[in-house]
Amino acid sequence: MRLILAAAAVAASFLLVGCKEESTIVPPPFALTEEAMGRYCGMNVLEHPGPKGQIILQQIPEAIWFSSARDALAFTMLPEEPKDIAAIYVSDMGKAPNWDQPGAENWVDARRAFFVINSSARGGMGVDEAVPFSNENDARAFASKNGGRVVGFAEVPKAYILGVGAELPAADSSRTNDNGRGYEHG
Repeated sequence: MRLILAAAAVAASFLLVGCKEESTIVPPPFALTEEAMGRYCGMNVLEHPGPKGQIILQQIPEAIWFSSARDALAFTMLPEEPKDIAAIYVSDMGKAPNWDQPGAENWVDARRAFFVINSSARGGMGVDEAVPFSNENDARAFASKNGGRVVGFAEVPKAYILGVGAELPAADSSRTNDNGRGYEHG
């Protein structure tokens, strides 16, 4: 009887491990199509130049689209947005045909991307953009040509994404370090 109980316990532990691994699987990105509407502007995402973004929530198996990579990063920083993020993808501009056509399937996990900030490039609505790349050398080449600096996802300043002088809740000050750099988003 003890042998049967021990075998059942081992089998149950394998099932639990299998369930745990399944819940950590990151969903793949969706291809950008003409049906993609921007979360914040309500417009067709393809109507805007520059890199795009998409976020997939854990309980909703479809993409939330963004007209710019910057808007996708803002979603992760805004306290009123959902925090059950399963994946954050941004256009890999190192693989984009050009600035006006960032590509339909060349996505990079935003948490692993290199972003060029403070460059001369303007995104979706004509504002400063956080230009994403999967390759650091591509990001540095872009910064050499267009100005700006290269940072990782956790180093993107909240003030840059949400706008200088953006009114932030006092309770949200934990999201920046002493240098004003953002982290803990998404």
